[in-house]
Amino acid sequence: MMLMLWIFILAGAFANSAKVMGSIDATVNLMLTVLPGNMLLAGLFLASCFISLSIGTSFGTIVALAPIASGLAHSTGASVPMMVAVVVGGSFFGDNLSFISDTTIVSTSTQECKMSDKFKVNSFLVMPAAFLILIIYILLGNNISSPQSIPDVEYTKVIPYIVVLITAVCGLNVMAVLALGISLTGLIGLLDNSFDTYGWFKTIGDGITGMGELIIITMLAGGMLELIKVNGGIDYIIKNMTRRISGKRGAELSIAALVSIVTMCTANNTVAIITVGGIARRISQRFGLDNRKCASILDTMSCFTQGLLPYGAHLLLAAGIASTSPMSLIPYLYYPFCTGAAAVLAIIFRYPKRYS
Repeated sequence: MMLMLWIFILAGAFANSAKVMGSIDATVNLMLTVLPGNMLLAGLFLASCFISLSIGTSFGTIVALAPIASGLAHSTGASVPMMVAVVVGGSFFGDNLSFISDTTIVSTSTQECKMSDKFKVNSFLVMPAAFLILIIYILLGNNISSPQSIPDVEYTKVIPYIVVLITAVCGLNVMAVLALGISLTGLIGLLDNSFDTYGWFKTIGDGITGMGELIIITMLAGGMLELIKVNGGIDYIIKNMTRRISGKRGAELSIAALVSIVTMCTANNTVAIITVGGIARRISQRFGLDNRKCASILDTMSCFTQGLLPYGAHLLLAAGIASTSPMSLIPYLYYPFCTGAAAVLAIIFRYPKRYS
């Protein structure tokens, strides 16, 4: 919990410092110059998928790209929640598939399978969904047009975001990435007189203050969910849901339902997989399920649920950065919805056959 709160604090400081210094506007102008308006949604989605796959965390991807998505929305007149939701959705692509994602590590270790095998099976579930969503974003992009006059790009002001993206892809800790980004926005802002020293500290303070409501909600939600856990709420759910399982299809559906419900109760998909993993393994052995598919179901369904929780850290962070409501993002989270549907359909229709 404390790590999450520190990330919120640093993210607020970086986002506001970058905004006041002009880094966000410069990065947005660069993207508008490079990409035509009708490809902005697809470009953002591909970028978030690639970055999250490279760094293995949806959190770091949202920190890096949500401010840019918000800036693009304001510049093009597009919906801010839709643009930010594109980044949130794409960030879960890598969270689900990446070899260095904590959900991948936990799901494969609890189900006793190789990461490479889990990746193959998982790809059957989510790659078609990602391709479908990419096509949808290309089609929706036809309604977005770049401004007729795009200001000249101030390349020095793009440096903080380039450094943030590169260091994130290289695997640097997200807190270190944000601290480096804050330092660079301050240094460049002071050199080009965007603000003085007092002004820089004020922008950092304003950014942190802007995250205050988000931090309070996170602490309250965390406390409530821990009370549910301590008082046996999760154990009760698991006990009752595993009582009447019949057949392989029912066993896989029960694993999917269990990890989804526990994710809702804990608001943390990694903790949910750890909680359910041992039970899922016993169900798998009892009904002769493929452990690679079980690991994929655990990971995919936990990411699907986490990506739609309005009180989850990811939506709260994205909404805080974009100064919008977490609930406003949910209707535009096409990729999480699609992956959840794909996972359930794969269970019902026994797909892929080789692993079912």
